Amino acid sequence: MIKKKFLRNTGTFLVFGGPSIFAFIAVIVIPFFVGMYLTFTNWDVRSADTAFIGLANYIEVFKDKVFLGQLWFTLKYVFFTVLIANGFAFFIALLLTSGGRGEQWLRTGFFTPNLIGGIVLGYLWQTLFSQVLPYMGQKYGWSLFQTSWLTSTNTAFWALVIATAWQLIGYLMIIYIAGFSGVPTDVLEAASIDGASRKATIQKVILPLTIPAIVICVFISLSRSFLTYDINLALTKGGPFASTELATYHIVQKAFLSNQYGVGQAEAVVLFAVVAIIALTQSYLLKRLEVES
Repeated sequence: MIKKKFLRNTGTFLVFGGPSIFAFIAVIVIPFFVGMYLTFTNWDVRSADTAFIGLANYIEVFKDKVFLGQLWFTLKYVFFTVLIANGFAFFIALLLTSGGRGEQWLRTGFFTPNLIGGIVLGYLWQTLFSQVLPYMGQKYGWSLFQTSWLTSTNTAFWALVIATAWQLIGYLMIIYIAGFSGVPTDVLEAASIDGASRKATIQKVILPLTIPAIVICVFISLSRSFLTYDINLALTKGGPFASTELATYHIVQKAFLSNQYGVGQAEAVVLFAVVAIIALTQSYLLKRLEVES
C-alpha cells in the first residue's frame, strides 16, 4: 500500500514537475558545468583541438586591466542603479497604497517599462537622450540637456543608470506593494493613535516590517543590474571611447569577437563569483535586520 502510494506520488510529481526539472538541468545546470570545464581549456570553436591548460585562463583574467577596470565600473553602475531603483520603487509603492483614486491604473503604468525588452528600451532612451532632450534643451535654454548625454563619458554613465533603473522600478514596486500589504493594520492604527508622524511611521513601523520585501528587491535588482547587456549594447555600445562598457559587454566581446572563449568564460565565472558574494552578503546583512526587528 505504501509502495503504491509512493509510486503514485512520484508519478504525479514527474508529470507536473518533470518538465521544469528537465528544462532547468538542460538550460542551467549542464551549461554551467560545461562552461566551468571550458575555463580550463584553450577551446576554440574554429578548431576541434582542445587542450587542458589549467588555470592559465584565470591568470589571464587577472592580468587583463581592461576587464578589471570594467568590473569596477560595473560595481559603480550596479550600486547607483540598485540605490535609485529601490528608492523610487519604495516611495512609489507607498504612494500607491495610500488609498488614493486611480491606484490600479498608476500601478499598471509604472509596471509597463518592465515589459519592454532591453534592446527596444535602449533604443527608446537613445532617441530621448540624443534627439528629444537636446532639442528641448536648446529650445528652452536648459543647459543640462543642450548636448546629448551619450557624447560625454560622465553623462553617458548616468544615462545608462537611469535607463536601467526606469525598467526595474515597476517590477520592484509590485514586490514592495505586496510587502506593505503584510504590515498589520492594527500596528499602523496604534502608531497613529500614539501620535506618530508619517515619517516616524515609515521609519519605525513600515520599514522594519518590510525587510523581507527589501531583501528580495535588492537581490533581484543586484542580479539584473550585474547581468545587463542588452541596454548597454543598444544605448551606448560601450561608448563614448569605451567608457561605458560593462563587464558582461566585455565578456561577449572577448569570447565572440576576439575568439578567446576560454578567457571569456573564465571572466564570466569571475563575474558570477562577484555577484554571488555581494548578493549573499547583502541578503545576510538584511536578514539580520529582519530578525532584530
